[in-house]
Amino acid sequence: MSTTTQAAPTPASGTPNASRTTATAARVLRQLRHDPRTIALMILVPCLMLVLLRYVFDASPRTFDTIGASLLGVFPLITMFLVTSIATLRERTSGTLERLLAMPLGKADLIAGYALAFGALAIVQSALATGLAVWLLGLDVTGSPWLLLLVALLDALLGTALGLFVSAFAASEFQAVQFMPAVIFPQLLLCGLFAPRSDMHPVLEAVSDVLPMSYAVDGMNEVLHHSDITATFVRDVLVVAGCAVLVLGLGAATLRRRTA
Repeated sequence: MSTTTQAAPTPASGTPNASRTTATAARVLRQLRHDPRTIALMILVPCLMLVLLRYVFDASPRTFDTIGASLLGVFPLITMFLVTSIATLRERTSGTLERLLAMPLGKADLIAGYALAFGALAIVQSALATGLAVWLLGLDVTGSPWLLLLVALLDALLGTALGLFVSAFAASEFQAVQFMPAVIFPQLLLCGLFAPRSDMHPVLEAVSDVLPMSYAVDGMNEVLHHSDITATFVRDVLVVAGCAVLVLGLGAATLRRRTA
């Protein structure tokens, strides 16, 4: 009498599956619902920073107009990077990630699910921060506030992608936070927020030309000074979006079942 052994299901790979991706996103959102501190960090902290910045420059509203739009994109990127890297690392260290990958769930499904969940929160975060800056804090922009929202959202998604990516190389939450000086600070210093990139040393200017935050700040400045959609704005948006997709792909490629 012969017996047939059924092979264990193989996790899917390649193109994400819609049902598995949405199921992963729903699970992440359910977990975040029970973590009010993380939600506050993602949604409220960028708004509070903008309010603080507005009153720091209370005597000089033009200064707020000059850098407020840029920081409207920088703040969401930083907060989403921190929250996503730590939240993903918790999944690794708790063993949840390994259990999920033992199921018929591919790396692409998992990464896309996380990106979808945190992307939904990024929409809320970006909408609140943009609305607060434009309609309550009086940020004066020449272009459409909806274009500001678009760039802020892409910046938040880029922060999510970077957080998912660097979590693969950290063994603890402390190590995940340590990646911030290496990944975020150089971009912050070279993005043109503190000095025009054209005035930098040629080597630093060349480095800034390959950093996605530079294009995020440039995109915000285009909306600040131009009423119409310019070719430069389209380029900046495409670069930020392309970098987010590229980093998400790298995150899927470096996803491991076991953490050392």
